[in-house]
Amino acid sequence: MARAAAFALGAVAGYAADARFADPRRGHPVAVFGSAATRLERRLWRDDRAVGAGYTALCAGAVAAGALALDRTVGRRPLGRAALAAAATWTVLGGTSLTREARAVGRSLKDGDLRAARERLPHLCGRDPSALDEQQIARAVVESVAENTADAVVNALVWGALAGTPGLLAFRAVNTLDAMVGHRSPRYARFGWASARLDDLAGWPGARLTALLTVAAAPQPRTAWRVWRRDGSSHPSPNAGQAESAFAGAVGVRLGGTLRYGERVEHRPVLGAELRPVTVDDIERACALSRRVGLLALGTTVAGHLAIRAFGKRRGRA
Repeated sequence: MARAAAFALGAVAGYAADARFADPRRGHPVAVFGSAATRLERRLWRDDRAVGAGYTALCAGAVAAGALALDRTVGRRPLGRAALAAAATWTVLGGTSLTREARAVGRSLKDGDLRAARERLPHLCGRDPSALDEQQIARAVVESVAENTADAVVNALVWGALAGTPGLLAFRAVNTLDAMVGHRSPRYARFGWASARLDDLAGWPGARLTALLTVAAAPQPRTAWRVWRRDGSSHPSPNAGQAESAFAGAVGVRLGGTLRYGERVEHRPVLGAELRPVTVDDIERACALSRRVGLLALGTTVAGHLAIRAFGKRRGRA
């Protein structure tokens, strides 16, 4: 239990570091991993699912194995385990950077600077902003805050609760690979298939927990619950729709519809069809909700990790 308490303390410290400092502008470990994965992709790429699966296993497996070895070496003592957990938690979380970018777009919209808002939007999502108006940009920001609250905060913490520091880092590696090669395009349709499916699997528990915590943190929990349970599974992504539908109900806005990613256009189901359209002010409401959900997720992580370790210890004695 001392090891579990050390991890819990480190997770709290890492969360506080993200809240205070956000992501480092240079030398971020995730960016270093991404650069290494890109170089490896250039060597291995084939238009083949099996090769892509090998690439995914090699990249994610190397991070998981390295994190496990580091945990066993540095984490032998409580202080080292806490320090390692704090560093890993700070590395994998992106909640503060997420809300900072969202608020930056919101400020540009409030100032009437549509051009600046369009230029800033790609920091949050991959949509083509060139033809988006103020309302469409605001909707894109709220949807991005919802989806990335799950990916950049809750999912990582869930895997920390389940598997400690190795779980934190392994999930971030899987999620980063999905962002790099898991999207739909001619180049990655086959090569990135394994990365996309592994991310779907890894994100399944955290997406549902995000929705539940969103309901708990919502000003109108009944509306958030209703929209989530009705619309959460209508989204083409098995996970993104959980968070987005819960956020739609919690903020009281209508999300989804037609989206443009470069030359590709998607017509997604509407989430919360009976609710009002998104406004610029809803960006701040979504950011505040995201922070509340993150704090609840941290508490769930700490309690869950301690409970899992305590249960394992009792079984070991039985």
